[in-house]
Parts: sequence; structure tokens; C-alpha cells
Amino acid sequence: MSDKSLDITANCHCGAVSLSATLPFGLEDVGRCTCSFCKRRQAPAVTALGSSVKVTKGANNLSLYTWGTNTAQHYFCKTCGIYTHHKRRADPSQYGINLGCIEGVDPWEHEPVRWSDGINHPSDR
Repeated sequence: MSDKSLDITANCHCGAVSLSATLPFGLEDVGRCTCSFCKRRQAPAVTALGSSVKVTKGANNLSLYTWGTNTAQHYFCKTCGIYTHHKRRADPSQYGINLGCIEGVDPWEHEPVRWSDGINHPSDR
């Protein structure tokens, strides 16, 4: 774990879903993906250790969306529709946490956000 490691709490808009996680790079690896789904969702995300992601409230209120290889798993609140987190296709041991859901974080303070190439993912070849 780096010295930038950060423990966070994240919530959907309506408060029905809450989660906790450890971000090994803190808020320094904010990014967006260019895959067909993420380009539409547009939410910047930060890396969490998959083993640290715990849904602390509302697990039964999460909806799961997956497609293609079914490796990436995107979670949304069933009530307000907010994307909270996802299991990454590039590294399933990691999750992306929606930067806008993290308590005390203003996403616009992290612009410009880097983009990763999800269009040309190796799993698609």
C-alpha cells in the first residue's frame, strides 16, 4: 500500500446505498474510459482494492449491469439510478469508485481527467 492510500465512504444520491473502500492511490488516479458503456456514463472513477470494497448499506438496492465478456460489473442504485462502483474488466481485482459519490470530494476539482483506451481493450481482439 502506498503512502497515498485513502479509506473512503461513498453514497448514491438518495442515500439508499453506501459503501466503503480503500483507494491505494488516493485520489491521484482519477480516470474515465472510452469503452462503449463508460463513454456514455461519463463518471470519473478512482481505483479501489476489490477486497476492500464493502457495501455497508443497501446491497439489496443495487442493480447490476454487465455485457460482452461479463467481466466488468457496473452497479447502480435501483432508487435514484446513480452509478456507484464497478468491477474492472482490465483488472478484476480492482474496482472503480464513482468520484462523485465519495463523501467530501468535488469531481470538478480533479479536472482534467485522463482517459484510458477501453475501445481497443485486449479482451476484444
